[in-house]
Amino acid sequence: MKANSLKPISPNFARFEIAYLSGDFTEPIRDPLWKDIGLTPAFKQLYRCEAMQKLGRIKQLGPTFHVYPGAVHTRLNHSLGVFHITRLMLLSFLHAWVDEPGSCPFSHQGIQSLLSAALLHDLGHFPYAHALKELSLREHEQLAADIIEHDPTLLRILTEEIGASVASVLAIIDTHRACPDAEVGFYRALLSGTLDPDKLDYLSRDAFFCGVPYGMQDASFIISRMRYLPPGIPAIPLSAIGAVEHLLFSKYQMYQNVYWHQSTRSATAMIKKALYLAITSGILHEKELYDLDDEAFSHLALSHPEFKPFQLLDQVRENQLLAVHAQSRFNPANPLHKAALTLDTRLALEDELYNRIVVDFPQVQRHEIIIDVPENISFEADIPIVQPDGSSQPFCEVDELFNPSVVEAFTASLRKFRIFAPRWLESPVFMQFLQRDQEY
Repeated sequence: MKANSLKPISPNFARFEIAYLSGDFTEPIRDPLWKDIGLTPAFKQLYRCEAMQKLGRIKQLGPTFHVYPGAVHTRLNHSLGVFHITRLMLLSFLHAWVDEPGSCPFSHQGIQSLLSAALLHDLGHFPYAHALKELSLREHEQLAADIIEHDPTLLRILTEEIGASVASVLAIIDTHRACPDAEVGFYRALLSGTLDPDKLDYLSRDAFFCGVPYGMQDASFIISRMRYLPPGIPAIPLSAIGAVEHLLFSKYQMYQNVYWHQSTRSATAMIKKALYLAITSGILHEKELYDLDDEAFSHLALSHPEFKPFQLLDQVRENQLLAVHAQSRFNPANPLHKAALTLDTRLALEDELYNRIVVDFPQVQRHEIIIDVPENISFEADIPIVQPDGSSQPFCEVDELFNPSVVEAFTASLRKFRIFAPRWLESPVFMQFLQRDQEY
């Protein structure tokens, strides 16, 4: 990041931007979660472009609707929500500066760039992208930046209609790109932090559509308490620390009851294995996944009817999910669990288990024996807490509840080593295999 000095923000600049962010967003989009989401005519053009509309054909939670039938909301819904919360956060910062002018790197073009990045941040998503991280696919943020960079329609709207900096939009979305200045640095931190608009929307939206209470956030309270901490970090005052605790509890509950529900894990493990075998067998190239929406993804199995592992995709589509036949809490010190952390060694373990099972059950298919180990996640928070005297400390040093041992316990309680197989297959071999660490 290039060093640049912060300039005092004038009350007049803040008032101008407040008037713009409050008065020019006159094109409403009805949203079941946030009600009216206002767009300017220029942002309405961005919303309606072809690349954005594709997100309306990709479910936000993939196969989770098999568990919670209401969870059919889309990446487009979520993108609008992130845009909406980002605009409200900007208003909160600006209102604070009217009363107490401070130093910041904000500019009108920068604000336009941040709002554009908020709307476009998921543009590179394809079906099950989060579930397929182990396949070494390109990150959806990188794909989003590439799409923007090579789409003439998007480029024209961003530059001619919205007045954003394309370079800034790309750098805000894709953190692999160089950060040009402090303004973009702050926007990156705002869009990808503990209390970022992305989490505030997806936790509340996913909970809303699943019909569960766990993920709902007091977004208006959080937004009103957000502060700018020089030289460019989002922060909250000590009086709002409960908002961070609530978000972390919500995240834990959503992982336990929604994101890592055993049926959701079964579906994603089935899809992951089918695609991994297809890619390693040369049936499919990873690049072929990037341009798919849900409908095109569902046709993969039809394009290669001879490839038996693609039967797993059909089974997921028909909600014929594999069942859990053995499970235990993941233990990184367990040799079996440790060996299952990479896809190639996991496949070898699955083949070993299949070879034991098929002796008594010759009708079982090799691809129907699946071991699942969720990725490691974190419940740590990095947002600074501003004390009454104006000093700041990291959340982990201030909060007495979310100490390292609690965070570790949260993660450990969620992560399960599971063996999935057809429901009809009853065999003691599964538990024997699960306990094989005693043989080492």
